[in-house]
Amino acid sequence: MAGTASVAGEVFVDALPYFDQGYDAAGVREAAAALVEEETRRYRPTKNYLSYLPTPDFSAFETEIMRNEFERLAARQPMELLSMKRYELPAPSSGQKNDITAWQECVNNSMAQLEHQAVRIENLELMSQYGTNAWKVYNDNLAFMIEIAQKELQKFRKQIQDLNWQRKNDQLAGGGKLRELESNWVSLVSKNYEIERAIIQLENEMTQLRQQQGDENKENIRQDF
Repeated sequence: MAGTASVAGEVFVDALPYFDQGYDAAGVREAAAALVEEETRRYRPTKNYLSYLPTPDFSAFETEIMRNEFERLAARQPMELLSMKRYELPAPSSGQKNDITAWQECVNNSMAQLEHQAVRIENLELMSQYGTNAWKVYNDNLAFMIEIAQKELQKFRKQIQDLNWQRKNDQLAGGGKLRELESNWVSLVSKNYEIERAIIQLENEMTQLRQQQGDENKENIRQDF
């Protein structure tokens, strides 16, 4: 059945789950659960059990905007509201009603806003004209990537299945060899027991013969006198 042996800090598992029997016997599950519970009580995880790994540079992909936002979150500052100033078309203030420069700035602002809206309309028209094909190409690329990922997944699943089959074959072969060796050991132990019993029996017979011979010699000596 299952067991472990530690040699030079390494743990070797001598269980053969594909070959061993008796896992469904009464008390086996409870015994396994007790072992797990005992190890859980003794296990004291460190604060950072991944400390042996190199520390990754989390800021390698941060942009200036991201860093500023992280700093804002760390300082618990509220997010700035979306500025709508660029979309406003204010008229000159009452003190600048007769200022041509102020009116020119307002006209330039309105022209910039109109141009911005015109560019947005053009982008929408371009998207309406070419967006469908662009999405088709994007979806084709996604489908191609999914196909590659599925092939990789099937390859890894086959490797896992082959590994499990190899493990099963190795365990069945090893289990058969262990059973054969165990049978040979039982046979040799039985033969040794038979030999020892025969030796003891012969020794008893020899002791009896010596006693009989000694008694006969004594009787012969008595008769001679």
